[in-house]
Amino acid sequence: MHEFIESPDDVLALKVSGTVTGDDLEPVMDRVEAIMAKHDKIHVFLETQGIEGLQLSAMPHYLSRALPLFGKLSRFGRVAVVADQAWIRLASRLESAVLPNISYRVFEPARRAEALDWALGKEDVAA
Repeated sequence: MHEFIESPDDVLALKVSGTVTGDDLEPVMDRVEAIMAKHDKIHVFLETQGIEGLQLSAMPHYLSRALPLFGKLSRFGRVAVVADQAWIRLASRLESAVLPNISYRVFEPARRAEALDWALGKEDVAA
């Protein structure tokens, strides 16, 4: 399940929980494309809670939309990930290492407000 969080129009802010399905991924990709159509940079705030899995049948369509974004990585600015599960925090840190030109910060839930402020560009926060 996903829920968009109110944010400026150059920030994709959302909360994801449970099993991530194609019905979750499609509107997220729509939002990413809309932001990129209006802005040179996109910033991301992602809060995860109790992720149980990913609907594998949704992956082929999602990948067909996500793969072109690799050519636009320079357009990603701040990415804040707040996760209650250690494996997601670890995966986010690994992704950050693979994509070094994107400014990633990974946070535990107790630092959610700090993470959101950083993603919105309100303050410089140590990870």
